Amino acid sequence: MTAQMPPAHPFDDDKLREECGVFGVVGVKDAANFVALGLHALQHRGQEAGGIVSHDPEQGFNSARRFGYVRDNFTKQSLMETLPGPLAIGHVRYSTAGSKGNTAIRDVQPFFGEFSMGGAAIAHNGNLTNANSLRRELIERGSIFQSSSDSECIIHLMARSLQQNVPERIKDALRRVEGAFSVVAMTRTKLIGVRDPLGVRPLVIGRIGEDGWVLSSETCALDIIGAEFIRDVDPGEMVVIEHGLLKSHRPFEPAKPRFCIFEQVYFSRPDSILMGRSVYETRRQIGIELARESAVDADIVCPVPDSGTPAAIGFSHESGIPYGMGIIRNQYMGRTFIEPTEQIRNMGVRLKLNVNRALIKGKRVILVDDSVVRGTTSRKIKDMILDAGAAEVHFRIASPPTAWPCFYGVDTPDRDKLLAARMSEDEMRDYLGVDSLKFISLDGLYRAAGEAEGRSKSCPQFCDACFSGEYPVEPRDMVEKGFQLKAAE
Repeated sequence: MTAQMPPAHPFDDDKLREECGVFGVVGVKDAANFVALGLHALQHRGQEAGGIVSHDPEQGFNSARRFGYVRDNFTKQSLMETLPGPLAIGHVRYSTAGSKGNTAIRDVQPFFGEFSMGGAAIAHNGNLTNANSLRRELIERGSIFQSSSDSECIIHLMARSLQQNVPERIKDALRRVEGAFSVVAMTRTKLIGVRDPLGVRPLVIGRIGEDGWVLSSETCALDIIGAEFIRDVDPGEMVVIEHGLLKSHRPFEPAKPRFCIFEQVYFSRPDSILMGRSVYETRRQIGIELARESAVDADIVCPVPDSGTPAAIGFSHESGIPYGMGIIRNQYMGRTFIEPTEQIRNMGVRLKLNVNRALIKGKRVILVDDSVVRGTTSRKIKDMILDAGAAEVHFRIASPPTAWPCFYGVDTPDRDKLLAARMSEDEMRDYLGVDSLKFISLDGLYRAAGEAEGRSKSCPQFCDACFSGEYPVEPRDMVEKGFQLKAAE
């Protein structure tokens, strides 16, 4: 019987979904235990499923893949004892390609393949924009796919390579794919990490103990195991770690990096360091820029928890308007809290968030949130604030209008479901029913991320396609399906 993933949270469909998180460790005893801890720290990047593959010199490769949270699966001693060895990689998943909503356990990474020179496992964060065409080609040539994931293409491309070792086969495979990828892979003795030439998705290197090395999507996962952050894997770089030594390779043509700016806005944990910058500090600076661009008379600045908190702190500091926790989050609202009957659904966001009535009654309230996607949750929050007695509600959004879907590893609604694709800012304000609505400008977002001159139109420093519609890698599969790219200006 095919295992099914846990039901999606019924009240979180108005946020962009995190992509995935990858983590790998080599050179420590019982590496899988460290990987489980690292995946726990990366849980915000994917809550649907997780998997770990380990290698032990005596027992060979072993794997475990489970639906649900890391804490519910990979803390069981009986399971972790089946994953021995000094080398392991892991993955937490939220589906962005493949069969959303009907995922089978075979879609859960890491994927494993047995090659002529030995086995290898691979975990991938991102999305391949030519996966459909590659899949058709591989099937026509005899490949048999076991999953609906685009990441499996990499394994099949590796199998068809004529190179004599796994790292070279990975190079061959990744030179064929397009899109965004941060890959963590392993052989019997090697831990391997690769980022795509544009560096859209993050990947960092850490050290643990005398001989241990770590690869992780974010630095916060290094902290949980006491590893030292060394540096980012550079865009277009492959690192191969074996016998305590790290070697760097450059398998791709050089390209201008285009790191995903939404990692700074929302996806990454605020205690992580991205591209040498504190995520928390960037988000606080976004609030400062937002206050400078869209000041309004009000009595209190409140975040929409938790992602709006750093920006609200920055907005309050810059504007001089007091900061307050006007909305309280129920931290124990899990994905499988209750069967979402119609009556429960009507309670909507109130099961997850509650208004601090004593604080906001009679006040002119500025609500700071990270983004507006469909707008449904924003309307419910506005209603809650007004029901609690607020005099005015002003929304300030810590990102520009999200008007275009992402094809690089973020589960974005179709373009016609994005509020900003269908409405002007004034129309969105009226639709949400708030006294005012302002988004940070794209230049303001760039300044907050450390680009003093704002966004260079001729050569943007980040991938900001979800705001600008300018895709640094053409989403070939989607164009073949009829997606209309933004017309050249």
